[in-house]
This record gives sequence, C-alpha cells and structure tokens, in this order.
Amino acid sequence: MALTSAKRQEYFNLPNYLTFGRVLLIPVVLVLIHQISPEKDLEHNLFMGIIAALVFILAGVSDLVDGYYARKFNINSVFGKYFDTLADKLLILGVMIMLIPLERIPAWMVVLFLARELTITALRGIAAAEQIILPADYWGKKKAATQTIALIGLMVYYPFLGIDFGKVGWALLIIALFITLGSGVNYVYKFIQAVLSRFE
Repeated sequence: MALTSAKRQEYFNLPNYLTFGRVLLIPVVLVLIHQISPEKDLEHNLFMGIIAALVFILAGVSDLVDGYYARKFNINSVFGKYFDTLADKLLILGVMIMLIPLERIPAWMVVLFLARELTITALRGIAAAEQIILPADYWGKKKAATQTIALIGLMVYYPFLGIDFGKVGWALLIIALFITLGSGVNYVYKFIQAVLSRFE
C-alpha cells in the first residue's frame, strides 16, 4: 500500500534523519569507551575518553537541532516523538552501562536510572492507551541535561585543562540521580491523579 504524501512526511523528514543519525552514533561512543582500560596508560585512556565525549556531545547537539527544526516547521509525528525519546535513552543508558566495568559509576545507580526510565515508559504507554494527557515534566529536561554533563565528565574522567572531570562528573551524577528519582515520583503522582480524576 503506497504511503500518502502526508504519511511519508511523518516518517521521512530531517528531524527523524537526525534522530536516526544519533542512533548510529551510539555504537561509536560505546566502542570508544570500550577502548579505555586500566591496563592502558593514562594518555591513551584520556584521549579515548575525550574522543568518546566529543562524539557523545555531537549526538546531543543533533538532538537539539532536530528538536529546534521540528518546532520551527511544526513537524510533529508519533514516530518521531517516540523514536527521539528512545534514541536519548539508549545513548544515556548505554554509556552508563559501559562505565560500570571501569568503576566510574556503580551498578546499583545504573539500575535506579534504568528502573525510572522503564517505569515512566510503561506509564506513558498506559496513558496513551487510556487517552490520558499528562503535561511534560519540567524536571525531565533538567534530568537529561544533568545526566549528559555528568557522563561527559565521567568519560573524560582525568584532570584536563585544569578541571578534574572525574570529580565534577561524579558530583553531577549524584545530583542527576536525585532529579531523576524526583521527576519519576512526580510523574507517577500525576499519573495517579489523572486516573483517579476519572472516577470523580
């Protein structure tokens, strides 16, 4: 069955291309992090960490560009909305998981981040099925920004340009954890309120 022009536009547009490009950058970042090893010297690990962080930043910039373009030209689609969110989660959680064996982030913390994302994703699916409208969480953007900066610090990790990236990354990660859990609790609260309002 041939797609209509409008339907094709929903799938084949610049924001979706940029999101797909971000997905392709995920394995690149993960492979670069994989090159970091306690058995390698500091210069090698610092170099690989910086390159991984730069590719990670490039992926983040593509997210900002596709969001700006979609808003400017009013390009909204269900596919783009969910695919964009999925790309962000895969990138963030993928980097976190790769940093566990390097002992730059504890596994229990990654589990908490993952649990929050899975819970909210499930609730969003239920809300969509029940036609429950939940406004975007202001803290969700704060969470994403803090996580991103924290992971950049943890990828570079070593002191560079007068900055102790490891300490900065770790401090921001703690803040990101509280914001992540707080925004998750807030979303669950809003979801319960929306459900209960249907029985009033």
